[in-house]
Amino acid sequence: MSDVQIPTLSSRTPRESQSRAKTAQRRPWAPPSRLDAPPAPPGYQHRWIRAEAGGVQDRTNVSGRLREGYELVRADEYPDYHVPTVEDGRHAGVISVGGLLLARIPEETIAERNAYYNERASDQIMAADNELMKANAHSTMVIQKPLRQSKVSFGGQGSR
Repeated sequence: MSDVQIPTLSSRTPRESQSRAKTAQRRPWAPPSRLDAPPAPPGYQHRWIRAEAGGVQDRTNVSGRLREGYELVRADEYPDYHVPTVEDGRHAGVISVGGLLLARIPEETIAERNAYYNERASDQIMAADNELMKANAHSTMVIQKPLRQSKVSFGGQGSR
C-alpha cells in the first residue's frame, strides 16, 4: 500500500489554521443587495434618492431633496467601501446605483420634518371633524363626535 500521510492538527501550518478560522466565521450565503450602502456617520441617516427614471434625468427630485436638507455622499468619504459611483457630470464621484444617488440627512432634520407633517395631518383631521359637526346642526340627525379607535378581533361568532 502507499504511504499517505493525513495531516494532524499539530502538523498544520499557521496559514492553514488561519484559513480554517476564516471559514468558521464566514457568513452564510445570501443574495446580494443592490442597495448596500456604507454606514451613516453618527447623527445622520442615509437614503437613496431617485436621480433618473426610465433613462430620463429627474433633476426636480434631486434638487427638491437637496433643498430639504439632504447632502450627496461622495465615494472618497468611504475609501474602504467599494461602491459604484457616477463617472462624470454634475454628480461625479457621488455613490450611485441604477439611477439612485446616496444622500445623508441629519436626524434632527428628520425629527423636525416628521413633527411638521404630523401637525399638518392633525390639522386636517380637526378640519374634517369640524365640517362634520357643522353638518350636525339639524336636530333630527345628531352625529356624535367621531371615535378614532380601531379594534381587531379574531374568530368572530361564525367560527364555532
